[in-house]
Amino acid sequence: MNLDLNQLLEGTGQPGLPELRDLLRELLGGQATCRLLEQHQLSWPHPRVYRVRFGLEGAVRSFVIKRLEPAVAQRNQLVMSRWLPAVGLRDHGPTLLGAAAELTGQCVWHVYEDLGDWALNGQAELLPPVKVAVDLIAQLHLRFADHVLLPECRLHGGDFGIGFFVSNVRDAIRCLDALHGPQMALEPQHARLVDGLLARLHTLRAEHAERIQALEELGGPETLLHGDLWTTNTFVIPTGDGMRARLIDWDHAGVGPISYDLSTFLLRFPCEQRLQILELYREVVSPAGWRLPPPQHLNLLFESAEYARFANRIIWPAIALVQERAEWGYDALAEVERWFEDWRPVLPEEVGSRRTTILKPRLPLAI
Repeated sequence: MNLDLNQLLEGTGQPGLPELRDLLRELLGGQATCRLLEQHQLSWPHPRVYRVRFGLEGAVRSFVIKRLEPAVAQRNQLVMSRWLPAVGLRDHGPTLLGAAAELTGQCVWHVYEDLGDWALNGQAELLPPVKVAVDLIAQLHLRFADHVLLPECRLHGGDFGIGFFVSNVRDAIRCLDALHGPQMALEPQHARLVDGLLARLHTLRAEHAERIQALEELGGPETLLHGDLWTTNTFVIPTGDGMRARLIDWDHAGVGPISYDLSTFLLRFPCEQRLQILELYREVVSPAGWRLPPPQHLNLLFESAEYARFANRIIWPAIALVQERAEWGYDALAEVERWFEDWRPVLPEEVGSRRTTILKPRLPLAI
């Protein structure tokens, strides 16, 4: 065979290439001739996901290859081989064709079936494919609500309940405080940036009680969450039996309230479309007895989820600044500050509505 696999990702410095090439050679085995047609990076800014195409005897084989940390690779494999099949959704995730671990354990390469370019784009989206995607998201949440496998999902995934908010705010404050240490000697503009972020985080910490109560009263049952529900991870593919939704990239899967997934998904669409999309979700979950809170209460839950993500994104550049004096950290912190400044409620609210401490809500989310 003319398997020019030594050219695959040549010069990129990627770890584990011999193991990845051996796996692809196996997947392409039995062909008389085979040549590399294309390798295209799909992830930015970090080069870890590629589409690769091979020509063989007049046909083309296309794969998506992805470099993962070992724990994340295990999480993805559990999603596909154990968790989704447990609730009858095996065919609604990605198709893993093989895995290749780098010999020193640094990383694992996954090779997936290439699903094509059928991801939702989130802009001026036609309603039928969005409805198919929302149906799948709602079924995922419904079928995993209080499921016996949730402890396993939490062990190998993440926990996105109120603890995610509390711990990330606390850790972000701790890391930013370290930037004021005598060894740092911040420039005035950097000190202003750090102080502004600290002021925001201290305000969030003072709101812990309200946000904890809101999640307890309104959050509903725990369920399996995709954890990174961007439209780029949501595929709606035409088939002979109609459109079929599939969710890819389960790197951040975990356990928590539906608001964590819904806020991510809704924010990928223009504000004027979000209530309509939420209504599609409501139509699926209502027969199971779930009642979603009104927009102003949902907005509080969504805000807690997004602010927890903002806080999480503060931690890592702050650590890099303290430990390595990594100048890129200030740009990353400034980006998070812009996120706070640009934040607006996910859902439009009725004129005159206001957010208050939530006691015994009229429309609890329940099952």
